[in-house]
Amino acid sequence: MMKILIVGSGGREHAIAAAVAKSPRADKIYCAPGNAGIGQIAECVPIGAMEFDKLVAFAKEKAIDLTIVGMDDPLVGGLVDEMEAAGLRVFGPRKNAAILEGSKAFSKDLMKKYNIPTAAYENFDDPQKALAYLETAKMPVVLKADGLALGKGVLICETLEEAKEGVRTIMEDKKFGAAGNRMVIEEFMTGREVSVLSFVDGRTIKIMSSAQDHKRALDGDQGLNTGGMGTFSPSPFYTDEVDAFCHKYIYQATVDAMAAEGRPFKGVIFFGLMLTEDGPKVLEYNARFGDPEAQVVLPRMKNDMIDVVEACIDGNLDRMELSFEDNAAVCVILASEGYPVSYEKGFAIEGLENFENKEGYYCFHAGTSLNNDTIVTNGGRVLGVTAKGVTLKEARANAYAATDWIHFDNKYMRHDIGKAIDEV
Repeated sequence: MMKILIVGSGGREHAIAAAVAKSPRADKIYCAPGNAGIGQIAECVPIGAMEFDKLVAFAKEKAIDLTIVGMDDPLVGGLVDEMEAAGLRVFGPRKNAAILEGSKAFSKDLMKKYNIPTAAYENFDDPQKALAYLETAKMPVVLKADGLALGKGVLICETLEEAKEGVRTIMEDKKFGAAGNRMVIEEFMTGREVSVLSFVDGRTIKIMSSAQDHKRALDGDQGLNTGGMGTFSPSPFYTDEVDAFCHKYIYQATVDAMAAEGRPFKGVIFFGLMLTEDGPKVLEYNARFGDPEAQVVLPRMKNDMIDVVEACIDGNLDRMELSFEDNAAVCVILASEGYPVSYEKGFAIEGLENFENKEGYYCFHAGTSLNNDTIVTNGGRVLGVTAKGVTLKEARANAYAATDWIHFDNKYMRHDIGKAIDEV
């Protein structure tokens, strides 16, 4: 029997904790810092995800058998290295591999060097050179802050004026902080977006079920970019043909490229793909489970989560067959009105008990906390309401029906999550 520590505090970590809790090998689950929902299946400990010394000390004190790092910041910051140095068993990429997400410039250069399909681009660390480049660039263009920016450091600019303003926003005004010290300017790609999560053991890669996220705050893909307003899995646009192409030219090629660079990747690679007229291309890499993608993919995974994680750590993933239910799942994010700009917190959440013992329905907590004995809102994205169905349309209907079970002041959601599936 194992003691497990999960590092993080959002809906992704709740989905990971729920998957781990299903394993007969899990004896005791801790989460640092966790949230009110995670606290119902794990013991939350008040240690921040970036407090590496405290996390290492806690894992040693409690004789933790396995740590799973959910969030990007501690991975890019080197938590896995620190835990390994202390003799602890930990799942996630080391710092020199997490750079795949930590630096957009690194990942673009890697793709160029190893002929992995992606958008044409240039890297800049001087705003004046970036502005000069824009004078000759074809519009629209995409501007990306190099570092981590909570999934928000990407600007799509339709005109030269917008693009110039974007350079000033990222590199001079430093809207995304140090993430904007360097910047990528790339061609704007058109097509369907698909997210594909994968487990990697340094050499072998196994693909999980596909998914599709909705980043914009408002219906019809309007409004500001957010951390994700909802998602569905599988994507009907991720065909066998697309899968075969990606296995050949993207998935294994990425794992091999990282190994060749002396940065073997163990953990989860998230492939953000664009299905263009010229074939699938990589939009971005993440070095961890997507959020909210994890909330629709992990509930459909049949494997024991601990078995898969250990196979990645030990380099035995080639011996494992990943298996997913032949169904669908849709997640609708219940957010606070005003997200992602400004919003109030601290409102009591009612109706959570409606999800207890409901087969195929999940309520993953993203931004919640306990106030005395009441669960209250504590973030922009508050809850991820997920439901399964035989088909995507059924899962979507179930998920939206379940959003009515929850009430809190200033509750906000998009009403068109998964609407693209109606076109199939």
